[in-house]
Amino acid sequence: MAGRQLASKWLKTEALLSDSRVAGYIPRTQQYSDAALLNMLGRYGNVVIKPVVGGGGYGVIKVFRDRRGYGFTYMSKTRIYRDFYAMGNALNRVRVRRRYLIQQGISLARIAGRPIDYRVKVVKNGEHWEFRSMVGRLARPGLFVTNLCKGGTMLSCREGLRRSLPRVKSSAKRAEMRRLTLICIELMERRFPGIGELGFDYAVDYSGKIWILEVNTRPQ
Repeated sequence: MAGRQLASKWLKTEALLSDSRVAGYIPRTQQYSDAALLNMLGRYGNVVIKPVVGGGGYGVIKVFRDRRGYGFTYMSKTRIYRDFYAMGNALNRVRVRRRYLIQQGISLARIAGRPIDYRVKVVKNGEHWEFRSMVGRLARPGLFVTNLCKGGTMLSCREGLRRSLPRVKSSAKRAEMRRLTLICIELMERRFPGIGELGFDYAVDYSGKIWILEVNTRPQ
């Protein structure tokens, strides 16, 4: 049974940030404003903006600052502008008409130049939670979003880690994801009673560090 659904990415992020065991795994996240975007680009160089409510990679845009100026990538198209305000005006025309949040950009490990992240799905069965799947999602060539509905390729978690980070012990990373997932289930269930299934989106960067990108209460 699916149980309670919660659409707001912001509320779910707040729930995870409330626990010191998890907070260090969450990329810096702020509610969207032009000032917040400028500040985070100054701090991180690249960020991802995404609708507070939405899924399937819909409306997700990568925004960056580099030696050429400011720019953003939406789907497979990248646009560059000489100053932040010109970029912001163009970005506001592209964004879907929803509230957004800004998330620190993570340099995902890649396979043949294609970024990969991981989906861990858990379902409540009676009083207990069960792991249903742990899979890698490899972005379609030319895209930065990994969603399968956007043409991503599904791999086993083990294969994704082995191919993207051959020097990292994949079993240790899978165990760390499972441990984090169990802590996050506890936090989510305490904050949002009645949830029945969860999908956790994990990134692993080039250094092997795990990041929690998102939690879904209606995982596909």
